Amino acid sequence: MFRRKLGALDYHNPDGFDCTDETQFRNCIVWLEDQKIRHYKIEDRGNLRNIPSSEWPKAYQKYLQDVNCPFEVDERKEAVDWLLGLAVRYEYGDNVEKYKNCQPLAASSNSNKAMDPLVNLDSNSPDFKAGVTALSNILKIQRHDDYLVMLKAIRILIQERLSPEAIAKASNNREGVPVALDKHILGFDTGDATLNEAAQILRLLHIEELRELQTKINEAIVAVQAIIADPKTDHRLGKVGR
Repeated sequence: MFRRKLGALDYHNPDGFDCTDETQFRNCIVWLEDQKIRHYKIEDRGNLRNIPSSEWPKAYQKYLQDVNCPFEVDERKEAVDWLLGLAVRYEYGDNVEKYKNCQPLAASSNSNKAMDPLVNLDSNSPDFKAGVTALSNILKIQRHDDYLVMLKAIRILIQERLSPEAIAKASNNREGVPVALDKHILGFDTGDATLNEAAQILRLLHIEELRELQTKINEAIVAVQAIIADPKTDHRLGKVGR
């Protein structure tokens, strides 16, 4: 499962790497740090390089924390995949000129047709889980046992909060409209003019929130009607209906 990324990084044995083999696993982590990630200074890599040491798991745990890996020590496959992705990103950053001229793979005859990126998605693969978990950590989305649910939550958040339209809308300052409070009847008297004025303001703000809520309800009704109010005509039956 790591062959493609290891091959892209010129690892010496991408086809034979076994993540469950402790020696291979530790050597790979050290190689990634020494050759690609280089998060530590050379003099600070001693504990991580001491592969036979019984203290190596602690050094590895600290390393994951230092590089801000979203996975724990016991999530070995996910952590390795995340570190490989980090190494690939650094490799590209160090060799932009080399990789920017790479030719894309030959397009298929149906390349002009829109493809659903989720069609061939394997939701059980460690690559998928690692990517979704990393995104959820960045966006501060609560983890869920179903990674597809997490992906859906990420999509909704990006569409509603991070799309160009949402950012533009949030950037626009809403200018208030002057309101003459003396023209609005409060309906009760607190016995204090200041409290009466504050109550009027709160009531007007509440009415504004209700209007926004009603607008959203209307939009939801329209969306539902667009789905259910689309009858299909069957001329054989001589009637309109699904």
